[in-house]
Amino acid sequence: MKMSRMGITLFGAALLFSASAFAGNGNKGALHLDESITVDGTPLQSGNYKVEWNGNGPDVQVSLLKGNQTVTTFPAHVSEQTQPNQADAYGSSDEPNGSKSLTAIYFSGKRYFLQIEDAAASQRNASSQNAGSSK
Repeated sequence: MKMSRMGITLFGAALLFSASAFAGNGNKGALHLDESITVDGTPLQSGNYKVEWNGNGPDVQVSLLKGNQTVTTFPAHVSEQTQPNQADAYGSSDEPNGSKSLTAIYFSGKRYFLQIEDAAASQRNASSQNAGSSK
């Protein structure tokens, strides 16, 4: 009886430790931009950034850091995919003014990515839905 209680306690502690260790590493990544790009209205220069996000569930708040300085913070959606990403990468779209907008961040070896919807696009979609148009 005492042995089974000790075993359950050790198992619970190991499970709790492994879950907290996973959570600590799971919400960080790296991003290398090959070009100037805009995210949620903030222009970013090419270079290396740290990516960190907070949130429970698929909707998270993402921070991009250059060194230890936060450059911008924006909402994103954690999406799953069947195969792990081959490398750190990002997705972008061309804007009407000729600039590029960040649409996704992919992390090497992970089966998830951060899907980003530009605030301006969200505003346009909300306006068009309010105006009665359908997609």
